[in-house]
Amino acid sequence: MKTNYKTVFVAFSSQKGGVGKSTFTTLAASTLHYRLGYNVAVFDADFPQHSLMKMKTRDLSMVMENDFLKKAAFRQFTAINKKAYPILQHKAEGVLQAAQDFLESSTVPVDYIFFDLPGTVNTPGILKALAGMHHIFTPITADRVVMESTLVFTQLMKDVIMKKGATSIKTINLFWNQVDGRERSPLYEVYNKLISELGLSLMDCQIMNSTRFRKESEADARTIFRCTLMPPDQRLMNSCGMDRFINEFLRITKS
Repeated sequence: MKTNYKTVFVAFSSQKGGVGKSTFTTLAASTLHYRLGYNVAVFDADFPQHSLMKMKTRDLSMVMENDFLKKAAFRQFTAINKKAYPILQHKAEGVLQAAQDFLESSTVPVDYIFFDLPGTVNTPGILKALAGMHHIFTPITADRVVMESTLVFTQLMKDVIMKKGATSIKTINLFWNQVDGRERSPLYEVYNKLISELGLSLMDCQIMNSTRFRKESEADARTIFRCTLMPPDQRLMNSCGMDRFINEFLRITKS
């Protein structure tokens, strides 16, 4: 591939488990690769779970056992004329070099590499890996424990790692996740003000709370949401706000 091609390194990162890092990685990667025409790769460095590697294995089995999805996948891959995006397993330590080695050997230019990283700063190599990202996206919920953990972590990234200069980070972007549209919690206003006062970036989009984020497609499904082989259903994207997230994501990463 051309050495001057600018591949964007992205991580969904948080110091709080269960906020959806792997889910958002899958949704963004699959939307960009299968629907929007970008070439994507994913490094699953969330040792020892490696949940994305396991998800791809389950997705392959599900598609092969479901005649409707099998035909849909065949039509998709024939139309886009490219393979499924690769998911490569690695530890956080050394993952940046592994990504560079992958780019060197790639026969096609890669637009985005997503990194699914561990959720603790104690993991060997994690801070160096995060410092090598171009853009970090951090899901937040209106929960005191989540917010305290996230804001401390984000301040560390912004005030220590980014100011030292030995980093590739261009933006760190917080975004509201699991928002209940029926509830107007005063916590949102409080935290929005705090985020602004700390000089942190908050995305305009909000991801609505949905059971779709917590389950994969059933064996007899005719719609796809969280899947490594096909893009999420457009209606489901619209209903939870992921369509607006992707538009804002592209504005940030392509600017």
